[in-house]
Amino acid sequence: MERQSTYTATATIDDRGILTGWSEGAQRLLGYDSSTVVGRPATALLASDGTGARRALAGRSRWNGTLPLRHQDGRHLELGVLAHRRTSRSGVPDWLVVAAVTARTQPPRGEPLEEWTFLQSPFPLAIFDADLRLVRANRRLEHALALPEAAMRGLRLTHIVPGSASEETDRSMRLALESGRPQEARGRLGADLGRITVLTPLKDAGGRVRAVCLSVEQPAPDSAGRQRPSTESGSQVVGTAADLARAAQELGEVTVPRLADVMVADLLDRPRSRAEISEPQRDPVVLRRAALRAFPAGEGPAPSTGTGMGEGAGTGAGVGEAIVCPEDSPPAQCLAAARPLLYDTADPAVAGWASLDPGAAWLRASGARSLLAVPLLAQGSTLGVALFGRQPERGAFGPEDLRLAEEFSAKAATGIEQARSYSRSRTTTVALQRSLLPHTLPDQAALEIATRYLPAATRAGVGGDWFDVIPLSGARVALVVGDVVGHGIRASATMGRLRTAVRTLADVDLPADELLTHLDDLVLRLAADEGSADPAAETAGGIGTTCLYAVYDPISRHFTVARAGHPPPAVVTPDGAVRFLDVPAGPPLGLGGLPFEAVETELPEGSLLALYTDGLFEARDHDIDEALDKMFAALVRPAKSLESVCDRVLTELLTHRPDDDIALLVARTRALHEDRVASWELSNEFTVVSLARRYATEQLAAWGLDEAAFTTELMVSELVTNAIRYGRPPIQLRLIHQNSTLISEVYDSSGTTPHMRRARIFDEGGRGLLLVAQLAERWGTRHDRVGKTVWAEQSLSGPGR
Repeated sequence: MERQSTYTATATIDDRGILTGWSEGAQRLLGYDSSTVVGRPATALLASDGTGARRALAGRSRWNGTLPLRHQDGRHLELGVLAHRRTSRSGVPDWLVVAAVTARTQPPRGEPLEEWTFLQSPFPLAIFDADLRLVRANRRLEHALALPEAAMRGLRLTHIVPGSASEETDRSMRLALESGRPQEARGRLGADLGRITVLTPLKDAGGRVRAVCLSVEQPAPDSAGRQRPSTESGSQVVGTAADLARAAQELGEVTVPRLADVMVADLLDRPRSRAEISEPQRDPVVLRRAALRAFPAGEGPAPSTGTGMGEGAGTGAGVGEAIVCPEDSPPAQCLAAARPLLYDTADPAVAGWASLDPGAAWLRASGARSLLAVPLLAQGSTLGVALFGRQPERGAFGPEDLRLAEEFSAKAATGIEQARSYSRSRTTTVALQRSLLPHTLPDQAALEIATRYLPAATRAGVGGDWFDVIPLSGARVALVVGDVVGHGIRASATMGRLRTAVRTLADVDLPADELLTHLDDLVLRLAADEGSADPAAETAGGIGTTCLYAVYDPISRHFTVARAGHPPPAVVTPDGAVRFLDVPAGPPLGLGGLPFEAVETELPEGSLLALYTDGLFEARDHDIDEALDKMFAALVRPAKSLESVCDRVLTELLTHRPDDDIALLVARTRALHEDRVASWELSNEFTVVSLARRYATEQLAAWGLDEAAFTTELMVSELVTNAIRYGRPPIQLRLIHQNSTLISEVYDSSGTTPHMRRARIFDEGGRGLLLVAQLAERWGTRHDRVGKTVWAEQSLSGPGR
């Protein structure tokens, strides 16, 4: 690809309209050096009145168009520019204005079929030259960024969409150019784009890299389906917000000051059908204010937002407050007619309403002379009314104004209806998700634990992240963290099924790697069942789900962990050293046929563990290394409680509401020392049963648990007898005393699992395990690599127990 002679002119302008920055490219373009223009009004460089520019920028976060500029030598230049409203790291807002100046027109197009492929691809695509300047962009990218190719051509990505995500992508593009290998970058370049950007080097016939193709993952269906106004000058998003208030405010951002000087959106608490609205109303109409936006004359380009036109302006009801509209008021008449109505505020009826009704105080405060009321209609329902006001100097609303108001109001109504539907769906999904997560943590002595769960804040809905704490035999505790692919009710339901499966498998006391293998098989079966029922189902059965399963033993202080594609746990030892545990990643669940590997490590008492889902790092737009450093720093810093540690980690890593669910589990290890554990090696003879009972009685006396001696003697006697009769040596008896629980365990080297059976009247045996089951709170069998342990747990009662 032939290189272009291109440079970029940039300038920064503060909220007062004063130039605060001037690049060498700007000096080259207009001839002024920075000392001449910095500190002066930006309008001094315009070859026309600055009023139009102020109105064009008002209420927007980005604008592109043509400006007439004055060169130092007096020439006038028509220049296409792109302006971004941004906030600096110091928190001061300003405008970044960029323009690409090129000595050559856009590059020649390719063959028709290649051109069609590029333009009609469902993926956003762009080509950047060897200087990393954009030379081509397809329609999908234009739509996603709401910018035409002409406005982006010749600009670096960091000037097209300023931000940390574009800076990372720019670095990856440079690496692709230099290495000749495809690269990946993460982070959203725009609201309608995915999080993964692929950079592919484009090579000529000789193998030389001449350009880079940028492609972005397919966006979620809800993003791809969003609508934008077709009117060029109203190119901001209307009706795409995920929440009701934002959906209404977008209408004001588009129409003020372009169409009106003030806009109010008032909504019904419950959408009504056309038939309900058209019925005669005996009672006043009750609305709720959703948005109020005004353009204050003579105060520069930035309009006021929120609930009024300035502090103390006397605008009456604010956003969120109820508005009572009499049946003869413009809002009530507009709703009843279900069509736009135009009013002169000098009309006695309207003037009387504006002067007496608190809900109309905004009209009086704005000084509007012309009032346009437009109903908000969507899917056969009436949602509310939008009111537009114009001051006398702008004249009354005309037919073209009416058309624009209807168009924008219709799009806003669609967005409001979608927001209502999204809110209902989200409420249901969040309720389901929270009902499937543990409401309280189980009582156990091995770990001190704190948890957090943050649902996603995107239109895609709540995901399937989960955590669990499962008490196991022998005073051990299992920790689980998982992340189901996808969002919404399907993901939450899949999460519930997998969480139940993990609990069932954990009750069998399977080793961590074997448990994940069984869970992998389950996901494959679920996928097959759902795939046959609904071939179009995405992530059927949870394929691609990640999971981490870990077991901590407070007696040996061993921590065993295996993971299926999940991020590794972080550990902070008491000496302040922090690291990730080196655990083989393993494949995500549902791929099948691939092994999982468990790793065992010994942790000092008081070690801190952090288990989490990847949403914790995706919520941060900065470099992943920086995010890891912040998490490590938050974990290492001393804290009064684990709750404080959780809060600190989230505070450090969250720069905005998360786009993906976040599950966080923080635990501090405890240890059961020798004074709480007693064990004995027993010979394989029935005469040893009485000796085992004596060992147990003496140990309970030493622990001050004489009241539990009778029950414990019976259980120990039956367990030891069972091991001698059906097991193989060596045989070991162990007693564990933790808090208000006493655990009796008998180990033997046989792998045969004992079962309760119904003993007949004349049978001499067969009642041992039945007796244990009656005396114990719970009992079971735990298989080791060699042999098994039969255990029984009983609750202790009494003072101080």
